[in-house]
Amino acid sequence: MSKLDSKTPSGPLKDKWTKHKNEINLVNPANKRLIDVIVVGSGLAGSSAAASLAEMGYNVKCFCFQDTPRRAHSIAAQGGINAAKNYQNDGDSTYRLFYDTIKGGDYRSREANVYRLAEVSANIIDQCVAQGVPFAREYGGLLDNRSFGGVLVSRTFYAKGQTGQQLLLGAYSALSRQIAKGKVKMYTRHEMLDVVKVDGKARGIIARNLTNGEIERHSAHAVVLCSGGYGNVFFLSTNAMGSNVTAAWKAHKRGAFFANPCFTQIHPTCIPVSGDHQSKLTLMSESLRNDGRIWVPKKKEDVEAIRSKKKKPVEIAEADRDYYLERRYPSFGNLVPRDVASRAAKERCDEGYGVNKTGEAVFLDFASAFVRYGTTEAKVKGINNPSPEKIKELGRAVIKSKYGNLFDMYKQITDDDPYLTPMMIYPAVHYTMGGLWVDYNLMTNVPGLYACGEANFSDHGANRLGASALMQGLADGYFVLPYTIGDYLAGDIRTGSIPTNSPEFDEAEKNVTDKINTLLNINGTKPVDYFHKRLGKVMWNKVGMSRNAKQLQEAIDEIKSIREEFWKDVRVTGDAASMNEELNKATRVADFLELGELFAKDALEREESCGGHFREEFKTEEGEARRDDEAFKFVSAWEYAGEPKDAVLHKEELVFENVELKTRSYK
Repeated sequence: MSKLDSKTPSGPLKDKWTKHKNEINLVNPANKRLIDVIVVGSGLAGSSAAASLAEMGYNVKCFCFQDTPRRAHSIAAQGGINAAKNYQNDGDSTYRLFYDTIKGGDYRSREANVYRLAEVSANIIDQCVAQGVPFAREYGGLLDNRSFGGVLVSRTFYAKGQTGQQLLLGAYSALSRQIAKGKVKMYTRHEMLDVVKVDGKARGIIARNLTNGEIERHSAHAVVLCSGGYGNVFFLSTNAMGSNVTAAWKAHKRGAFFANPCFTQIHPTCIPVSGDHQSKLTLMSESLRNDGRIWVPKKKEDVEAIRSKKKKPVEIAEADRDYYLERRYPSFGNLVPRDVASRAAKERCDEGYGVNKTGEAVFLDFASAFVRYGTTEAKVKGINNPSPEKIKELGRAVIKSKYGNLFDMYKQITDDDPYLTPMMIYPAVHYTMGGLWVDYNLMTNVPGLYACGEANFSDHGANRLGASALMQGLADGYFVLPYTIGDYLAGDIRTGSIPTNSPEFDEAEKNVTDKINTLLNINGTKPVDYFHKRLGKVMWNKVGMSRNAKQLQEAIDEIKSIREEFWKDVRVTGDAASMNEELNKATRVADFLELGELFAKDALEREESCGGHFREEFKTEEGEARRDDEAFKFVSAWEYAGEPKDAVLHKEELVFENVELKTRSYK
């Protein structure tokens, strides 16, 4: 075990980023034309990084497994993006955004990275407005803001419930401009299957053309992974079905440390599981918690009546409803952080108050918002003595203008009209705070290999606050990596093009080809999804919202057993020389089966509760998370050593000089 150097600059927190930019090496504009960079992934982090690097003059190759960058999973983000602009004049500041993020992550993130994120957040909004992103605006034309969980200010910029889509289109427009200029060469339908290291440095990748199966070699002076998170290790998650860990895991197997894999976020507002037929879950934006109130019935007989459809939710009297978040956390109410809201929903459902047939759902109710907004609208429109129905009608129109597409989506999926009856929601896997370990420059411990956005671990600690994922992805791609990568590439201006006919590329390509051939030749009896679903059930039941030592050890043993069975009995139909989705799934699930064991091992080793990592043995008398700052105030960075059980732990000690470590409270 070793202690890791984050390369955090010295000096006062507010000056670190400026000081660092002034001191790092730069690449002459003319020399940037001599440098090649590979970007893997085309979501917000990938598109913004590729576009920015190309705009600066580097030669960029960008890879995505989708048929267009516009289909990156960033498009699914709904509620908004944070920035410390204080448009609402409610006391927001760079420091408050920094503090909220550190506290929201339960004091398990690096101070300097988080402050930098808060510092550049305002620039992101200006950049996106310049690109034409249609943020919501107030009556006077200024950009509007709403609040998200874990904060007491309104700092979230949004475009209805489709913010991710609009931001991605903005980044895609910047990327398309560089593609048209020839500075970015776009490789769609290509999946990275290995990293190539030459003399210890990342010098390229092996990619598979998913259309014709060809294995391709691509070289560069640096490789940037922007490949997203690994939530699909649970099989059911809010992630797109194609989202996977393969790029990051291949980097891990080439020496990059994997940090905090057990830090995974459970989102509280997802449409509940309806049966074994499902392949993914659908998120209802956290922004809905601004206006929706979460509750379950107080009486078990009302619960049973609702489950058996003898009573409708609207028939439950106000006095018979338990608005449990407002009861337990009066200061933040329904806008507590995601991990807190998720565990509270699980607690109510475990106690028998779940309101659907499986007992795993709570209500998200907008009735009071209809009345509140409707009353105001009636006054604005000069309607005297409006009827209750007129007030509701006016209020529903306001809610529709704010969240209409989310309400429509809910109705299409559930066949219930949320304007007439409360939504049913339940927590589900959403985001992964863990990822490849990176230093302050966003470089992994492998020289020349960078990770941005959700692919790295750096900014969110043990829990991500809502609307911060889009912020981090665009901050990394637009305003951090373009500066820091030059510090490394300044040493490569005389290197020349990296050849692909070297022994290192030969070995990496053979490694990829052998694995594909092995999968195709097993000729087992079970499809890939059979193993993925089994893995997902183990992960959810024993490594999910709450964990304990006994179940974590069982999970480790069971995942290893599933992995061994997979390599003996998986059936992968088709061949390697054509479009073969079953083969694509097989390579990804093979990596999930290794990651899952390391995930459980990391959770077992971390004997504390913090953020999204909740160990049942380590909680307060009130059932809240109990951290152990003396023993676990560090980043767990795992080194690959063959089997996941043999992974070697390295620690980055976390230093807090600007915030006081204290028990997180939202009461």
